[in-house]
Amino acid sequence: MAILRRPHPGDLLVVLLVLLPLLVALPRLGWPGPGAMGWLSWLGRVSGILGLAMMLVTAALCVRLPRWDRYFGGLPRLWRLHRGLGFWAFILVMVHVLSLALAAVPLSLEAAALTLFPPWHQVAIWLGWLAWGLMVIFLAPTFDFFGKLHYQGWKRLHLLSAVALIAALAHTLWLAGEGALWWLLGLLALGAIFWRKAIAPRVARLPYRIENVEPLARGVVELALRPEHHRLRHRAGQFLYLTPLDETLSAGRGEEHPYTISSAPDDSHLRIGIKDLGDASRALQTVTPGSRVLLEGPYGDFFARRHPRCRPLWLGGGIGITPFVGMAREIAATGVGEAQLIYLANGPERAYYLDELRRIAEAHPGFGVTAHFYRKEGPLTETFLRHHCPDYMDREIYLCGPPAMIRHLRRLLADQGVPTQRIHSEVFDFL
Repeated sequence: MAILRRPHPGDLLVVLLVLLPLLVALPRLGWPGPGAMGWLSWLGRVSGILGLAMMLVTAALCVRLPRWDRYFGGLPRLWRLHRGLGFWAFILVMVHVLSLALAAVPLSLEAAALTLFPPWHQVAIWLGWLAWGLMVIFLAPTFDFFGKLHYQGWKRLHLLSAVALIAALAHTLWLAGEGALWWLLGLLALGAIFWRKAIAPRVARLPYRIENVEPLARGVVELALRPEHHRLRHRAGQFLYLTPLDETLSAGRGEEHPYTISSAPDDSHLRIGIKDLGDASRALQTVTPGSRVLLEGPYGDFFARRHPRCRPLWLGGGIGITPFVGMAREIAATGVGEAQLIYLANGPERAYYLDELRRIAEAHPGFGVTAHFYRKEGPLTETFLRHHCPDYMDREIYLCGPPAMIRHLRRLLADQGVPTQRIHSEVFDFL
């Protein structure tokens, strides 16, 4: 799987939890019997065990504890792992159903049909069908032919996944062995869902007040927030989930959305840059100063140094400039750090932090800023990159911005032979 191309410590835990039920069950399952019937029957049972294990681990990964995501390479990568496991769990469940049915075909078509659709009193089988049906309803909005995915509505649909898990667990406990292990994985999965939906909104969010709303450009503002009680401790480049409570908002009130922190860790205010990219972020352009918000986090592992001896090169554009702004502000506050930033924007009017970044660069020789304007120069080229950062091939490269920009930069760097392990990007299209 592509999501496991660069392993992280958390990946080992995921693999162990997924494979553990199968390893425990193998002595009971034995080896496949002779002929196609034996192989299909064995495959059906193995795929069912792996499919349910993946479903439970997928649910457990939704716990979203701050700092826990670092073991998976940051929350964006953890969510990609979550989605990938969910997809393959669904595929394995389908293999489970079809293999068991096909294994009965040599006996008779009636036997195969009864395997799939037994009499109503065989409740365990129908619980399996209930779990499958709920999975289909839950996953359906993610398919393109249903139109654009409504983020908050899909999050509410996650409650269906809890019912699907309960039905799948009951199906398995009724028909298979290894009950203690399934109970353990089931409690982990359902506990994670219960924490995320019922407990975290009440105990894991810190109350803040919006002290200032500073317009940066058309459709872009920076919020300055002050804590009501405890401060949220963060590192430069991390992000959080913000839930606004302003009753005058036209959209997004009471909904949580991710935003990157643009302030230095020791700033007296916590600052967030927000661009008009949807109903909720559009409403926040005119949020009322003094209104309350709830913050949960921090998350992310963007600036974790994989190769500490390599100097960093930052390529940022759009609202994706905010993690670099936060790190530049930390350099300004501490005097420690070096980087070369290439700020990609359509034009000067869309380079909303450029003046401040240039002031920081003037005061700190180790930090440099170069602007690249698309309307004037077209897409970023290797010639421009080499001219303004001649040693870019030897640097640790960080990308953040719109998905199309990230794709172009990754192709450009790959074509020049930059090792993929030294290219790090953060894109929030997974949300």
